[in-house]
Amino acid sequence: MPVGQKRKKDKKVQVPNLDHLEQINLNAAGLDIGAAEIWTCVPADRDEQPVRCFESFTAELHDLADWLQRCGIETVAMESTGVYWIPIYEILEARGLEVNLVNARHIKNVPGKKTEVLDCQWIQKLPTYGLLQASFRPEEQMCALRSYLRHRDNLIRYRSAHIQQRQKALHQMNLQLTKVISDITGQTGLQIIRAIVAGEHNPVTLAQYRDPRCRSSQSEIAKSLEGHYKAEHLFALQQALAGYDFYTQQIKVCDLEIEQKYKAFKPQVDLQAQPLPPPKKKSRRQATQPDYDLRSYLYQLSGVDLTPIDGIDVLTAQTILSEIGLDMSKWKTVKHFTSWLGLAPYNDISGGKVLKRKTKKTDNRANTAFRIAAQSAGRSQSALGGFYRRMRAKHGSAKATTATAHKIARIVYHLLKYRDQYIDPGQDYYQQQYQERVIKNLQRKAKELGMELVPTAA
Repeated sequence: MPVGQKRKKDKKVQVPNLDHLEQINLNAAGLDIGAAEIWTCVPADRDEQPVRCFESFTAELHDLADWLQRCGIETVAMESTGVYWIPIYEILEARGLEVNLVNARHIKNVPGKKTEVLDCQWIQKLPTYGLLQASFRPEEQMCALRSYLRHRDNLIRYRSAHIQQRQKALHQMNLQLTKVISDITGQTGLQIIRAIVAGEHNPVTLAQYRDPRCRSSQSEIAKSLEGHYKAEHLFALQQALAGYDFYTQQIKVCDLEIEQKYKAFKPQVDLQAQPLPPPKKKSRRQATQPDYDLRSYLYQLSGVDLTPIDGIDVLTAQTILSEIGLDMSKWKTVKHFTSWLGLAPYNDISGGKVLKRKTKKTDNRANTAFRIAAQSAGRSQSALGGFYRRMRAKHGSAKATTATAHKIARIVYHLLKYRDQYIDPGQDYYQQQYQERVIKNLQRKAKELGMELVPTAA
C-alpha cells in the first residue's frame, strides 16, 4: 500500500439466511464422506443425536443405512469425494433410498452461514430447501460398462509409457528405427525389436524382418539399425518390451470382459429385421480397437449408428455412449445437455453486464470425445468439415473446435432421442444457411429504411 494512503474499511456483507425459505424435502439427510469416517446428519426431530459419525467399514455402512431408514429418510445428499462415495452410494441405493450425488461447486456457491455448522449439517440443510440438484449418473448396467472402459483406457496409457521407453532405448543406442517406419508397434517394428532383444544385432539380418507393406526398403532399415548395442540399453529395451507385452495381454483380457457386458445388454434393435448398414467409408483399423465387432454391439445397444457422423469412429462412439448413457430424457432440452457437457457458453454476468462468455472448465470425458471428433471432422469434406473451417477462419482453431463439438453433440442428442439416422447434408449446407441468414437480415434492414434489396443477375 502506498505511504500515506488510508486503508479502506472492509464492508460488512449481510450473509443471507436460509431459514426464511420454504422447506420442500423434509426427509433429507446429508453425508460428509472421508476416507476413514462418514459424518451423517438427519433432521433434528428424527433422533436425539441427529449428527453421527460412522466408520467406512462395510458393517458400519450398513448400520448407517439402518439408522437412516429408522429416521424416515428418503433422500440422501453427498459430495463426490474421490472414490470413497461409491460403496455407501451402492448400499444406500440398494436400500431404496434416493441418493443424490452433488457437485461440490454447487454447495460452495449457495450462500449461508456454513462456518457455524458441520459439513454434513450444511449438506443436509441445502436439499431440504431444494437448493441442490443431483449430478448425472447413468443406469447401473451402463455404469459397470463405463468402469471397464475407463480401466481399459488406463491400461492403454500404461502401455503407451512402455512404448516411449522403447523409443528412448533405441535412441540411446543410436538406432534410428523410428525414422524409417511409422509405428514401432506394428508388425515390422515388433519383429525387429524382438530379434534385437533375442540377441540379433546384425543390421542386414534385422532388416529382413521387414513386412512387404512397409514403404521403406531393406537397405534403409538396415542403415537405421547401425549403432552401438550396449548392455544397459538392451536391458532397458527388454524391460520395456516385457511391460508392453504384459499390458497388451491385460487389454485382451479386459476386452473379453467388456464383450460379455455388451452381450448382457438388452438389444434395442433386431439385426435380422434392421441390419446394420455398411460403413460410410473405410477407415484404418486402430491399434487400440478390440478384436470383436464393436460397431454391431454399439448399434444393438443404442438402436442407432453414430459412426456415419463425421469425426466419430467406433472408439469415440463407445466413449460417448458409456459416458452419457442412452436416456436423453435426463436433460430437459438439448441446451441442458450441451451445458452439462461444458460445450455451451457460460455467461458470467454482474450488474447486468456480461463479463465472460467462455465455456466452463470441465474434465468430462464425453466433452473430450466430442472435441476429438470435431478436430477429426474438420479435415473431412462434409457439412461439419465446412462448418469447422468457416468457424476457424472467423474465430480461430480453439473456438472452431468448441463450436463443432457443440454441433456434433446436438446431432448425437437428436439421434439417441428420436432413434433417427444421420445423413450428411453436404459440405456447403451450413454455408448456405449462413448466406440465407445474412440475406434475410439485409432485407429486413432495407425494409426498415424504405428500400428494397434487389439481387443482381448472375
